[in-house]
Amino acid sequence: MSKILRRGYCKLLLCTVLGLIVSSSVAAQQSKLSGAVSDTNGNPIPGVSIQVKGSMLGTITDMDGKYALSLEGNTQSVIVYSFIGMQSQEVVWTNQTTIDVVLLDEVHGLNEVLVVGYGTQEKKDITGAVALVGAEELESRPNTQLGSLIQGRAAGVRVASSSGKPSQGLSIRVRGTNSVTAGSEPLYVIDGIPTSDTRSINPADVETITVLKDASSAAIYGSQGANGVVLITTKKGTTGKPTVTFDAYTGFSEVWNTLHVLNGEQYRDLMTEMGQSTDWNKYNKNTDWQNEIFQRGASQNYQLSMSGKSEQTSYYVSGGWVQQKGAVRSSEMDRANFKINLDQEVNDWLSVGTRIAYTKYRDVDVNDNNAVNQGGVLTGALNTPSVIGIYNEDGTFTSNPFQNWENPVASTDGSEREYNSERFLGNMYVKIQFLKDFNFKSNFGVDNSNGVYDYFLDPYRTSYGRAKTGIGTNNTDRSSYWMTENILSFNKKIGNHNIEALAGNVIQKYLWENAYITTENFSSDGITTTNGGSIISSAGNTKAEKSNVSYLSRLNYGFADKYLITANFRADASSVFGEDNRWGYFPSFSTGWRMSQESFMQDISFLNDLKIRAGWGIVGNDQIRNYAHYGTVGSNNYPIGGSLMPGTYPQTMDNKSLKWEESEQTNIGLDINVFNGRIQFVADAYLRKTRDLLLDAPLPTSTGYTSALQNIGNLENKGLEFSLNTTNIDKEIKWTSGFNISFNRNEVTNLVVKSLPMGNVAGRGEAILLEEGQPLGTLYGYVWGGVDPETGNAYYLDSNGESTFNPTADDRTVIGNANPDFFYGFSNTLSYKGIGLNIFFEGAHGNDMLNATRIDSEGMIDPKNQLATVNNRWREPGDVTDIPRASWANTDNSRISTRFIEDASYLRLKTVSLSYDLPQSLLSKINLSNVRIYATGENLLTFTNYSGFDPEVNAFGGSNTMQGIDYGTYPQTRNYIFGLNVTF
Repeated sequence: MSKILRRGYCKLLLCTVLGLIVSSSVAAQQSKLSGAVSDTNGNPIPGVSIQVKGSMLGTITDMDGKYALSLEGNTQSVIVYSFIGMQSQEVVWTNQTTIDVVLLDEVHGLNEVLVVGYGTQEKKDITGAVALVGAEELESRPNTQLGSLIQGRAAGVRVASSSGKPSQGLSIRVRGTNSVTAGSEPLYVIDGIPTSDTRSINPADVETITVLKDASSAAIYGSQGANGVVLITTKKGTTGKPTVTFDAYTGFSEVWNTLHVLNGEQYRDLMTEMGQSTDWNKYNKNTDWQNEIFQRGASQNYQLSMSGKSEQTSYYVSGGWVQQKGAVRSSEMDRANFKINLDQEVNDWLSVGTRIAYTKYRDVDVNDNNAVNQGGVLTGALNTPSVIGIYNEDGTFTSNPFQNWENPVASTDGSEREYNSERFLGNMYVKIQFLKDFNFKSNFGVDNSNGVYDYFLDPYRTSYGRAKTGIGTNNTDRSSYWMTENILSFNKKIGNHNIEALAGNVIQKYLWENAYITTENFSSDGITTTNGGSIISSAGNTKAEKSNVSYLSRLNYGFADKYLITANFRADASSVFGEDNRWGYFPSFSTGWRMSQESFMQDISFLNDLKIRAGWGIVGNDQIRNYAHYGTVGSNNYPIGGSLMPGTYPQTMDNKSLKWEESEQTNIGLDINVFNGRIQFVADAYLRKTRDLLLDAPLPTSTGYTSALQNIGNLENKGLEFSLNTTNIDKEIKWTSGFNISFNRNEVTNLVVKSLPMGNVAGRGEAILLEEGQPLGTLYGYVWGGVDPETGNAYYLDSNGESTFNPTADDRTVIGNANPDFFYGFSNTLSYKGIGLNIFFEGAHGNDMLNATRIDSEGMIDPKNQLATVNNRWREPGDVTDIPRASWANTDNSRISTRFIEDASYLRLKTVSLSYDLPQSLLSKINLSNVRIYATGENLLTFTNYSGFDPEVNAFGGSNTMQGIDYGTYPQTRNYIFGLNVTF
């Protein structure tokens, strides 16, 4: 063979080999893998994530559990099959064309991933006291208030619904009230952005809520974690195929309880008995004021969202609008929300993302917690006599026959009052992965809001409006917040050792501005803005700033998945304190021992997890007024030379030594998981001691000041928490239950003064006592003795236990405790062939309430209408009754006393929700993923001995000290909701 032929043959052979290699390579790159994923019962599982380990390649199973995947790269790859609630499975692929997989149920609860401070952890590795409200619990109850979704769901977390009005926010206490003057609300962190306002957050966007309860878990937030931390994570795209969800509901609400009052004839008899006379022929109406004030409220809610996930991009976009018309006349709220969550993997080491939320909010409030002569609507509904109508003949509002107290409809319809706000909450982050085990994340967030309140009382329709010739008010407020955080983290597994560490820096800046003006003397009701009034009665403008700088660190260590240690340290500087005490240092330490992983426990087959936890830590509190360490000045006009000249005077004393209020907390916990997660039990015991209380305490008059903010006093909370979750039936019928109960004891353990009475209620003096050895929320007054059968006057017991008609201020004592002995929640969820039923009870036991509404409505000292109970009043010598005689202007018969203290324990059927998911066989024909129809009832039944409108209210909202007082407070309502949820 010639050399040329040999060379040609070699080239041909080489080309052939190369062609085969290339063809083989192309074939490998285009290899197809298909299969099906099912559970142990052979049922297909839709939505299973299938990922080529270490690459961006992946897909999900369809409605029949089937999948198809194009594979590239090596002839051997690892395919990861994962699905929520089931054990992930890894399969080695070596050019197979078909792989069918059966996924096993995971031990429920152990591998749940919880969001913790600046990261996540599996539940089995948690060493602190942490509560999770998951997606299933959130979806079981449609609601417009974020706090309502937590109520009764987490042990140790009490949500106080201080009022039932649509515009009312909720007050949350984690393991009791932790301060006297400083804030006691927990820190809310929404997708990494700290905030204090949850009223404008759309619950439909929330994926999970995690509550950090003890210091060992909350200390990573330092100064802001003193009262616990509520971590709110919003939804993101999870599936490759875009998912569109539409949710709509409508409903109505009503007041579940009304009170009996005197009718017209009974009111006339009472006034005559009290020496009041008038031409009763003019007052012959029969108006049911509760019927006029209470109405059938209405609500509607529409939410639309779209989410999805590709190989590098995850997105979630939503928009919604909700409107509520309250069960009390004129009360309203509506809110529009827009939300974008976006995560982008730029490459294998760089990720970026953003969370953006815009809210437009509006409400119309009603005046409650006030007497009828102060415009109180609820007290007006009780205390306005039925003998008058709503309007006079000239169209103006009627008033009480004996004094110029306007009727309650004048308080709801006689003025225009509207609050509007806009809020932008968002952040942007960059995450860099380097050196394999290191991550660096930089996050920048803002929270900006602008609010405007407009009020107009026209000069004609109401008596007060005529007296002032109209009143107009405009109030604007603006808050601006920005934060930047930079976190470096390390995560490494070396044999049996798991190490996670992080260190970082956080800078925060707040700005508040407020401006208001009130004018009077309007020429007409044609111009309702303040420029229509010719007299400026008041005006003002304020600005304030606050800054925080923080350095934080954390170390998580685990050995052999059974010995767990977590240590945190954070240093915080706050501008509210002086330079010498600006920095606070907050360490924490916790440990866990998973006994179930020990060899001597392996023979206990039913036991999946047994963990003992112990933790200790210190957190701080700087939630006080801005510039607190500075002495402030006031302004006034002074007569100088026959003229009034502006001047200033020292208003408050400076305190350069003012420092952090600190809480030291110890926690011991137990976690038990048995029968493959069908029974999960958690118990915690804690002791929290707060020292250096930030308290506005009285000063000697010789100083020239009445009080000053100082670090004095100590406070203690201790308690027990128990939580039990069970899967009772897990077959075609599924039944799960959840129960939690919490015991907390609060005590002021040290106070610089003997006692501090506070809080004037119903014109009868102080109703709350701050005293060493007593809890916050201690009710204060006289001890009721009864009614003297001879005179009809009330008598009381003095400090020596003897009866007296004229007790002195020194005879006042502790008459009640607003704190419950325990509070609890109990839920049951059942499902069968698309039918779902959720029943949720919530309650509190042992808490007292001062029913101050009765002071006005059973006092019989003025022309207010009274409750029907006064028909049993004393009328003549010899009458034996517990209602004293009617006596004009005699407040002695209606002092704040044990007479008006009631047991406010309650058990409430908080939610009942019935739903039906249309069958997949029908939905597949119309290309829908899911259609659910549901009906929900809230507050359907309430079991209580409390005689007022509602046992679950507080006239002073979320006050640390003024608790357990009902004074014409807007009650909780009974709600009925009917909805539809469609997923495309």
